[in-house]
Amino acid sequence: MKTDYNKKMPAENDGIVIGRNAVLELLKSGRAVENIYVCAGEKEGSITKIIAEARSRGLVIKEVNRKKLDYMCAGANHQGVAATAPAHEYSSVEDILDYAAEKGESPFIIICDEIEDSRNLGAIIRSAEACGVHGIIIPKRRSAGLNFAVAKTSCGAVEYVKVARVANLASVIEQLKKKNIWVYAADMDGQPWCKTDFSGGVALVVGNEGRGVSRLIKEKCDVTVSLPMRGRVNSLNASVAASVIMYEIVRQRLGI
Repeated sequence: MKTDYNKKMPAENDGIVIGRNAVLELLKSGRAVENIYVCAGEKEGSITKIIAEARSRGLVIKEVNRKKLDYMCAGANHQGVAATAPAHEYSSVEDILDYAAEKGESPFIIICDEIEDSRNLGAIIRSAEACGVHGIIIPKRRSAGLNFAVAKTSCGAVEYVKVARVANLASVIEQLKKKNIWVYAADMDGQPWCKTDFSGGVALVVGNEGRGVSRLIKEKCDVTVSLPMRGRVNSLNASVAASVIMYEIVRQRLGI
């Protein structure tokens, strides 16, 4: 489907910073940055400084065509570069574990494996807050971040749920397992969700909307759990599936 680049920029790109000087100062400030967008072919002058600064901070740099960048910036003079900043600051994995310890509870964590739709991530955060989840972990690449569409869909829950953004999900899963946290993949062909023991520390992995949990991440998990499908559609929306299993974990924790 052809994109109408004359429309106003999409809601998930609210919080965008445009222009060479503005983006460079944003990077120098140390403030959290989601992504850097550079117009294809723009590799001269201060653009090279921006790219070098972004790489030194390990940020994702996306090369896009000029029409797309014009669209994202609502037609404003972007000078070939733009950046998106999160609607909320990120936490660390240690922050999440410390929070669980402070509450005297076994860790309850959601891991989003490449959830790309901002509204799905926002819905997961909203359900997680309602279920008393201690934190959510997302990857730096190929994932929605804490943009303004996520904040809006979460209905404010993003203000209360700790979200950590990490470079390597597989490595983090190994670290969690060493801390006695069992990791469950929500995917097809697993054992029934309602017959699974979720006692103790739990990390629930929710996969991509189309591909599900990636092969590498699934191999790292201790258990795969699935929901029975009785209709013609063979899968649920990622946020819906996550919510169902989250509430089963809550039910078991409450002993009801």
